[in-house]
Amino acid sequence: MLAACVGLFAATTASGAEAATPTPNPSIAPSPAPNAAEAAGHLEPKALEILKAMCERLKAAKAMTFTAVVLYESPSAFGPALVYSTHSTVTMQRPDKLKVIQSADGPVTEFYYDGRTMTAYAPAENLVASGAAPATIDATLEKAFDEAAIYYPFTDVIVADPYQDLSDGLQIAFYIGQSKVIDGTTTDMVAFANDAVFAQIWIGADDKLPRKLRAVYLNDPSKLRHDLNLFDWKLDPKLSANAFSTPKAAGATRIAFARPDQMPGMPPPKPAALAAPPDAAPAPPSLNVQ
Repeated sequence: MLAACVGLFAATTASGAEAATPTPNPSIAPSPAPNAAEAAGHLEPKALEILKAMCERLKAAKAMTFTAVVLYESPSAFGPALVYSTHSTVTMQRPDKLKVIQSADGPVTEFYYDGRTMTAYAPAENLVASGAAPATIDATLEKAFDEAAIYYPFTDVIVADPYQDLSDGLQIAFYIGQSKVIDGTTTDMVAFANDAVFAQIWIGADDKLPRKLRAVYLNDPSKLRHDLNLFDWKLDPKLSANAFSTPKAAGATRIAFARPDQMPGMPPPKPAALAAPPDAAPAPPSLNVQ
């Protein structure tokens, strides 16, 4: 009975959809989309002003906490994309303190950087890896990615100079308008791009803080979408002296601070035929459009 009902609903929906499909009007043709060459160099002053104001607000903060939720599409064997997600609670203090507690469609992970050491901790598995770290957040994030494939899509929110990262190679920036939908506040919408990615960002009209970013990588034939949502902002909060370490990791089993595909006992990389398509976007969105 359930199968019959589902079949009837599907047939009815399809029939209704077909009947409701409007007949194209040949006298109304859509405007052709500009190609990359035509669009390059289109930098609206208002859009750049909004992006700069956001970056200056972030750069001026000596410390901050926020929550980042990422939704990113990934190809499935059946065609339509699947959506995966991460939820990160971030605490940062310039120039050399960072904590990221991340849950996802999988186990929780924790990352700590106290100015001297970076530590990755997996509570469920009770595993911990640590290593010497550089003297700044920027350099530590780069080292964590190079040595252990640790990547956060909100990296450019917490670097020393967000606008330098965002504007490098910028080819397109234009103002879209205002929205009152995101995070219960009025936001300015700006689109920007370079030759690798096209992004749309929602920035608080009053507080100049980023609330949402949607990106599509231009070399991705599937045009998969990546959403970064930022909320619960607190700038220059009072942070405790032990905010960037955890006593729970002291009794955990220690493992090497290394990339997962280089760990002893791990299987070799998949053959090229089974690996991700070379043109697919490798990571969720970042404010850095490089």
